[in-house]
Amino acid sequence: MSLEPKPADIPRIPGALRLYKISSVITGVFLLLLCAEMLVKYAFGHELELGGPNGFLAFSPTGTLTGVNLSTGILIVHGWFYVLYLFSDFQLWSMMRWPFTRFLLIALGGIIPTLSFFLEVRVAREVEAFLADREASAATLEARP
Repeated sequence: MSLEPKPADIPRIPGALRLYKISSVITGVFLLLLCAEMLVKYAFGHELELGGPNGFLAFSPTGTLTGVNLSTGILIVHGWFYVLYLFSDFQLWSMMRWPFTRFLLIALGGIIPTLSFFLEVRVAREVEAFLADREASAATLEARP
């Protein structure tokens, strides 16, 4: 049996959904950047460097970086956006009162490449459908004499 969101939480759901959608896309993009960076680092032995001797932005051999290591920067930024993604996942999950397994599935979106993009579409469609149904039923109740 699925639980319904609490009436007090319903006005806050669109904002939580907006935060989830934004953090989902940003986390997914940085996860893809991180995967590409790891491939370059471990397959080719280079890291992305900003302001080093090889130019403004260049791939330099690992261990020879003298400028800003953007590879580490991508890793750190993805980590912090994943924390925001987990927060938005938890917020939406708790307002919608979904089962815990749903929270875990959505949380995997920030760990498995491209999953956050697919989940973002699916979750947004489901929440928006719930809100539209809720609005339609409220309008039907108001229209009754």
